[in-house]
This record gives sequence, structure tokens and C-alpha cells, in this order.
Amino acid sequence: MTHTVLPPSLDGKLVTPGDRRYAMLRSTYTTRHSPAGVLLPETPREVADAVRYARERGLPIAVRSGGHGLAGTSSNDGGLVIDLSALNRVDVLDERSRRVRVEAGARWALVARTLAPYGLAISSGDHGNVGVGGLATGGGVGWLVRSYGLTIDHVRAVEVVLADGTVVRADAAHEPELFWVVRGAGAGAGIVVAFEIEAEEVRNVGLAQIAVEATADGATVRQWAEHLARAPRELTTSAVLLPYGPSAVMQITAVVAAESARRARPMIEPLLAIGRLLDHRTDLVPYPALVSTAHLHANVGQQPNVTTNSLLTMDDAAARALMRAATGPSRALVQLRSVGGAVNDVDPADTAYAHRHQDTLAIGTVFPPQGGTALDAAWRRVAARSDGAYVNFEGRPDRAAFDRIYPGATGARVAELWRRYDPDGVFRPALAPAGGPSPRAGAPSPRAGTPSRRAGAPSRPRPIPASRDSRKGA
Repeated sequence: MTHTVLPPSLDGKLVTPGDRRYAMLRSTYTTRHSPAGVLLPETPREVADAVRYARERGLPIAVRSGGHGLAGTSSNDGGLVIDLSALNRVDVLDERSRRVRVEAGARWALVARTLAPYGLAISSGDHGNVGVGGLATGGGVGWLVRSYGLTIDHVRAVEVVLADGTVVRADAAHEPELFWVVRGAGAGAGIVVAFEIEAEEVRNVGLAQIAVEATADGATVRQWAEHLARAPRELTTSAVLLPYGPSAVMQITAVVAAESARRARPMIEPLLAIGRLLDHRTDLVPYPALVSTAHLHANVGQQPNVTTNSLLTMDDAAARALMRAATGPSRALVQLRSVGGAVNDVDPADTAYAHRHQDTLAIGTVFPPQGGTALDAAWRRVAARSDGAYVNFEGRPDRAAFDRIYPGATGARVAELWRRYDPDGVFRPALAPAGGPSPRAGAPSPRAGTPSRRAGAPSRPRPIPASRDSRKGA
């Protein structure tokens, strides 16, 4: 029998329009939305109840861990948002093996602060307000990426709520196909509610802020990449190209996984000579300073933008294209992140993130009143040098983006597994291939017999009744 009321486990956890909390929960970092309701489950079982409730009402589902997602897909209009922010525990399961359990709704600032007393850290993006779930299912290009690899490379097990409301634990030995797909393409398979991750022993890091003039011919950008290719893996950098007369300022943040400034400085110093030096500073800081709790803020659609990205192996043509994108007539904000190192140690077939040979992640962004047309014009030459893309920095999810993010055999396997684990498309991302391949012949859905959206849900969405809290304006 189809439920017509909120399950008892979720009583008081539904926020609808009219509730004073709604304004702070309706949107993402980049987009404003008007969902019919936002559910705030506190346990994996409550997440499963939320999925069933949405399906029974025929409501589209958006899942949110942090809300930073550039595509804005962690909210919707007229549907239900399952907000995981209350699932935010961080526990050290085994200090000796550095095994950590992190729930998907935690922010990386909280993770860093919790692990610091143990001398542990997880390389996990570059901002403390980013949620664990979205980053740790898409990849995870963090401040230690060249020495540590991607966040997904150190995930050892996951807990997942599937589209039928089943809660599953997956690892290399149990549900290995599910474990494969959630490391790089998790959004279309289910809701990952918790991760077991092998952390790294890190207390302090060398941190340098450097500004150099970058020449229009791309030589500065090329020298930056060449130094990273030669440098010890302990060095990871991020850079922004900002117009500066006929050239640009290259503002570099360099992080060295080293416990002493004496060890860090020799790796950083060559970066001071890649262009005319404008400013620099080097410090030794605790790792949590990189993803500080000072970063924490609400996401209310305050930063609209259009973003795309390219994974590159840097050469002269790519460096010139990046400078053109940053300084040309249709200019974009250009960010560069060094990858390579430990990222490229992993076999491309081991996870759903197949890009294991490039050395640079380049990101292009435009802001209103500019839109996609301006970004395409600015990025055309960069795109011509690209041979891949990263899902977490793609603001326009579509089939073309899918093919760049999940190329070839990886894309075919991702599409197959999305349909196998979610045959009714409950969680299907906007970039999912239309229709997609059918599940492998002879391989039924892992939860065969689950009612489909058509059979088990009404043909049109039912409105969500206001909760008692909403009526009171609590």
C-alpha cells in the first residue's frame, strides 16, 4: 500500500515553503531553486525512507552533501531534496591502519579538524565548505593530490542507499561493481551515505603564495608545468591566471607535504623564477589551515557562473591556449591544478575515473552577464588540446560532457551500471546518456522485483503536505 504521509522516522525533518529554514536549504552555491520540500535524514535508514517517500509521491529527487556542485543539480524545482548535512560523523576506526569512516554530509573542514589530533589528513579538494559526498564520489583533486592521489583512490568501502531503499555495503570483495562505479561516477548509482577511507599521516605542510607575471606566449605556464613534472611528488600546486595589462598575473598556491620549511623551500623556489616575480610568501602551517572551518557558510545561490574544464598534458600549444582564454577578447577566469604523480599510478580501469596520464586540470569560468556562449568562445582552443574532463568541475552536464568525463569503455561500463543499480533512473544525472545501454544480458537488477517508478509510484507528483514545523514557521 502506498504511503500518503511522511514516515514516522522522518517526522519533523521535512522543510517546506513557509518554514523559516527553507530559504537556507532551497538552493546550491551556484543556483537558486524552489523544491517542494527538503528532507533532513539523520541515518542511512532514514535516507532510505526518504527515497521511498519521494518515489511513492512521484517526486524528482536531488541529493545534496555540500551544495557546492557547480552544475546546481543538488537541488531542483518542484521535487524533493534529500539533504545529508545531518549525516556528518567522522570516526577514526583504526588509528594504526589509518582507517577513517566519514559520513557523506560532513564538510571537509570538519574532517580535517577531527583528524588533526591523530596526525592524519585526507587529500580532499581545496575548500573547507565542500561536502564529502559529492567530492568523494566524483574524484577528489586535493592539496596533496600528487603525493596522495585522488580521494577516491583511498576509499576502501562505502555504504550506499539504492533506488529501492536497500542499504548496501560495497568494497572490493562485496558488490565490487557498485564499489567500482561509485569511485568516480557515484551520482547515478545510489546515495553514498558513508565512506571508509585510508587517511595519510600529515600534520604540517609547507604553504607558499606566489605571484608572477605570465607572458602572453604561454612560456610561464609551460615552465610551471615543467617544474611540476620534475619536482618531488610532495609538491602540489594550484594557480589562477588574472589579466594584467598585455599579459597576466599567475597567482600560485604551492603546498608541500613536508614537516619542515627546510624541506619545502627547495621545491618551491624554482617557481619564483618562472616569470617576473611580483610577490611571494612561504610558511609552515597545520594541514587544517588549507581547508579551514572559517570557510564554512550557507549556500544560497550566491555565486552564479558557467564552468567547464579540460584535462591536459601540457605543451606549448596548450599553454598558449590557456593564456588566450585568460586574456583574449572572450576571457574566462582560468584556474590550473597540477595532477599527475600518484594520480597516474592507478590503472585507468581500476575506478570510474579513467584519466590517469594527464598532468594538468584546467578550469574555465565566466560570470553573469556572460554565459555559455562566451565561455565556449574563450575555451575553444583549450578544448582542442583536451583529452578528458573531471565531473566535479563541469557546470553543463550533458551527453557531450559525459563522453569527455567517462570516455570509451569506461563510459559504457558506467552507463551499464547506472541502469543496473537504478533501472528506473531515480538518481540518473543530467549528463546520463539518453536511454543508455541495457543491463548485461542475463544480469537482472540487483534488487529484482522492486516496483518501478511506473508501477510503484503515481503517474504525476503528489504535493507535499506542510509539516507541523512548517505550519508553525519553526
